[in-house]
Amino acid sequence: MSVKHPIVAITGSSGAGTSSVTKTFEHIFRREEINAAVIEGDSFHRYDRKAMKIAMAEAAQGGNHHFSHFGPEANLLPELEALFRNYGETGTGKARKYLHNAEEATPFGQEDGTFTPWEEIPGDTDLLFYEGLHGAVITDKVNVARHADLLVGVVPIINLEWIQKLHRDKSARGYSTEAVVDTILRRMPDYVNYIAPQFSQTHINFQRVPTVDTSNPFIARDIPSLDESFVVIRFAKPKGIDFPYLLTMIHDSFMSRPNILVVPGGKMPLALQLILTPLILRLMENRRRN
Repeated sequence: MSVKHPIVAITGSSGAGTSSVTKTFEHIFRREEINAAVIEGDSFHRYDRKAMKIAMAEAAQGGNHHFSHFGPEANLLPELEALFRNYGETGTGKARKYLHNAEEATPFGQEDGTFTPWEEIPGDTDLLFYEGLHGAVITDKVNVARHADLLVGVVPIINLEWIQKLHRDKSARGYSTEAVVDTILRRMPDYVNYIAPQFSQTHINFQRVPTVDTSNPFIARDIPSLDESFVVIRFAKPKGIDFPYLLTMIHDSFMSRPNILVVPGGKMPLALQLILTPLILRLMENRRRN
């Protein structure tokens, strides 16, 4: 953790909806004129797209049918922790980009599914912002979570997460239902061991809970909308959170426990702004004082 060079991390599994929360942070950074160094978790995968397929096949031949991006073997977690540590100490560190598609790859003259070269983060940024799978991961070899000043978990109930992943992978990536289910099953041990435990390390968790039947996510025709959901917001340390203000500003919200605020799904964007803006401004104020 660092007062002078703060680190904000969003963590959540594939299909959890971290991109929506990221957009809120981007709005805050733009509005408050905060220069953030943005790091995508995919850039710390160990293998590019082609190499990952080979690594998965080799793992399967060796009897490991659960090799996945969720686990440490397929990621550069020591390098990720080094980035967090170095940024906190010096305001810089080494990073790269993962080029997901042709649109991202063309400006670099590379194939999609590859990485750009490692480069130093410019030394004039206000904070580091990470979004990915492992922002709060702890293993027997690394502790990424200890370096972050603000950790946010995005963790819809598991059936909704699977519905979102199924629809995204089928519509945007052309996968079949069978292929997506195979991926879910392959990742399950790593999900249990490396993804879920992170949500005990986060400072705030946003968990969307549908109010419609999601009992069989594999046949759901559409993704439950925000208006068909509640969002359960858990604060690890509620001291300093102005709950009366939030309850007044977010209509139909209520407290289910002393550290848990529940808001209508349609109010999630407002709740994100009201909760996260003061926390980011507090980090910036502490930075200016030091």
